[in-house]
Amino acid sequence: MNDAKKALARRLKDLRVQKDMSQEDLATRIGVSRSALSQMETGERNVTAVELVRLSEELGVSPGILLGTESGPEVCLARDARPAVEEPTMRINVPQRNVAKFKEVLLYVLGKVGSKPNIGETVLYKLLYFIDFDFYEKYEEQFVGATYIRNKYGPTPVEFAKIVRDMEKKGELTRVEGKYFKYPQRKYLPLREPNLAVLSAQEKELIDDVLARFSAMTAAQISEYSHGDVPWRGTAEGEAIPYEAVFYRTAPYSQRAYPEDD
Repeated sequence: MNDAKKALARRLKDLRVQKDMSQEDLATRIGVSRSALSQMETGERNVTAVELVRLSEELGVSPGILLGTESGPEVCLARDARPAVEEPTMRINVPQRNVAKFKEVLLYVLGKVGSKPNIGETVLYKLLYFIDFDFYEKYEEQFVGATYIRNKYGPTPVEFAKIVRDMEKKGELTRVEGKYFKYPQRKYLPLREPNLAVLSAQEKELIDDVLARFSAMTAAQISEYSHGDVPWRGTAEGEAIPYEAVFYRTAPYSQRAYPEDD
C-alpha cells in the first residue's frame, strides 16, 4: 500500500470519528456497504472519484482535505487552545464565553423544536446559521459568532461537533441515531434547561422568529433555501462564510430595509 493511500484511509477514519458517525451510517449515506467502507478505512479498497465527492459532502470537508492536498479548520475551545505544530488553513479559537453562549442557544432551540421529527443535525446547522447571520444583519453585532463553512448541503458550523461532544460528556444533551423516512438522521435531545440569563430579550425574540420561519422545514427544504442566501452564494466551497456579506442580502432573506441608491 502506498503512502498516499494510507494517508487517505487514516484521514477518512479520523474525520468519520470526529463527526461521531458509525461505519454503517456513513456507508449508507454514500451508497456503499459497511464492509466496503471498512476496507476504504484500512486502505484495502480504492476510493473512486464519485465516492470521494460523496464522502467529502457527508463529512463536511473538501475533497482536497481527504486527499491531503489542503488543510482543514482546526477548532480549539478556550480551555484546550494551544500552539499548532503545523499551521492549518484555518485555526478557530473559540473563547469560553462563545462556547457558553453556543451551548445555551443550542439547548434553547432543542427545548423548543428538538423533539419534532424533522429536526435532525442538518436542520440544526441551518437554524443556527440563520440565528447568527440574521442577528448580525439586524443589530450589527455577533450573537454566538460561530464559523460557518460552505458545503453542498448549506452552511455548516465547524465548532458544532466539538462543543456537542463536550455537552454529551457533561450530560447536557444526548444523541439519538435513527431515520427520517428512509434517510439516516441524527437528533439531539436536551438533558437540562437552558440558562436563559445569558440571552437578552432581543436574542430570544430573534431565535423564536427563526424557529417560527424554518423549524417546519425538512433537511432538504432548509438546505435548498440556504443556497439562495447571498453569504452562502458568494463563498467558495469549503471556505468560511463572511458575516459582512449579510449586508448584500436580497428579499426574502434580508432582515432590514436598506435605502435605495439615488
